[in-house]
Amino acid sequence: MNLRRVVRILGLVLWSIGAAQILPMLWCLFPFDRPAFGGLAAGVAACFAAGTFARLWGRDDGELYRREGVLVVVGAWLVAGIFGAIPFVVSGAIPDPMNALFESASGFTTTGASILEDIESVPRALLFWRSMTQWLGGIGIVVLFVALLSELGPGARMLFKLEVPGPKTEILHARVRQTAFALFRLYLALSALQITVMLVLGATIFDALTHTFSTVSTGGFSPYGASVGALATPLQVVILVFMLASGVNFSLYHAAFAGRGRSVLHDAELRLYLVLAGLATVAILLDLVLDDLPRDFARTLLDSAFQVASIITTTGFSTDDFATWPSWSQTVLVSLMVAGACAGSTSGGAKLIRMIVGIRFALREVRLTFSPNAVIAIAVGDETIPESSARAVAALLLLWFLAWGAGAIALSVGDVDPLTAGTASLAMVSNIGPGLAGAGPTENFAAFADWQKLTMVLLMWLGRLEFFSIIALVLPAFWRR
Repeated sequence: MNLRRVVRILGLVLWSIGAAQILPMLWCLFPFDRPAFGGLAAGVAACFAAGTFARLWGRDDGELYRREGVLVVVGAWLVAGIFGAIPFVVSGAIPDPMNALFESASGFTTTGASILEDIESVPRALLFWRSMTQWLGGIGIVVLFVALLSELGPGARMLFKLEVPGPKTEILHARVRQTAFALFRLYLALSALQITVMLVLGATIFDALTHTFSTVSTGGFSPYGASVGALATPLQVVILVFMLASGVNFSLYHAAFAGRGRSVLHDAELRLYLVLAGLATVAILLDLVLDDLPRDFARTLLDSAFQVASIITTTGFSTDDFATWPSWSQTVLVSLMVAGACAGSTSGGAKLIRMIVGIRFALREVRLTFSPNAVIAIAVGDETIPESSARAVAALLLLWFLAWGAGAIALSVGDVDPLTAGTASLAMVSNIGPGLAGAGPTENFAAFADWQKLTMVLLMWLGRLEFFSIIALVLPAFWRR
């Protein structure tokens, strides 16, 4: 295994994270905020120092094979979480290293869970960096490198497929670097459009940038304790629309711009996504309207639609405390946490296409019990799913549910009630952020023990990297020559 090649590439990761931390330093200047500036400066220095050492010690020679690719992908997210936490610790905004790692990992994995109890007291520069980690994590750090750097050579295609896994990953161009760059351009365009619309509707530049970073990445960090509920209603509607847009497979946007709009309209996953969001909104709206509490209909409609969009896209924003909603509404939202949005988007969760393939795979096995000689293909729309992809989806869904269950058991140790532990584990592995009860949208994760926070960080990484890459590292066969 060519470890020095891996280390040299990770040096680029560190340089990139250090360069990204320079931008938030601008928020420290007027007025000058010495602790925040010092924290970010320490982060920049640490990233460039470690990155330079990695570049000098590493080597360029040798091919980048699958094992090295797995190490690069996992290593990129690991160093991002660790070095992204340095500004929080050094500045004193989050002095506890475990809490800072939790906040940083939650940002880069676009989970949106937080340990901050008084968000508004944190310096704006650090809140900006906090939201920026989600924007960087949303498109995927490795995809950025593949798009913007040519050093990876032939290994770029394999890295891209590891970073954007799933049966719906499309190679839009013959060269994977062009593919990654096309996705990056779409991501930038969507971000720029939301920023522009929010500014036109009266948002401050700080609110427009931080909320766009967390919306397009489906991350969910807000610089306000009340989340999006602190913004004006028109801005909430804008965020709702862009959350739904960010939950769509990005390759469908590329197809639409390429003049293949008909294929987009016939996409089975997209149609299920929109129908599911619509039905869930209606179900929750009726449940809230029929509730005993007096509610304004227009406000209730917006809250229902907003929360459905936030949960199905695994963004995690909130305009109301849905942990106080009737049990039926909570059940619908938990179901959406499991399903997630479209593959090929920035959202988390199991992904709808995988749920479709998994259900059809299971039904085929049922049919084969009484028709063992039948040849039954698994199809989604006009596309036949290869047998290898169907098996991979079934394995991933099994690992997904096992991780959720194991996480819930681990988090329930101590005084944590089952609802809090179960939905907290689901929120981590789905990269959503809020759960229910003690992990609800108005709560935070500061009260959990350090080992529980570390467990949740692992669940975030498992959900973001979709299991195979991380689990491969614990197998002895991975490390054999």
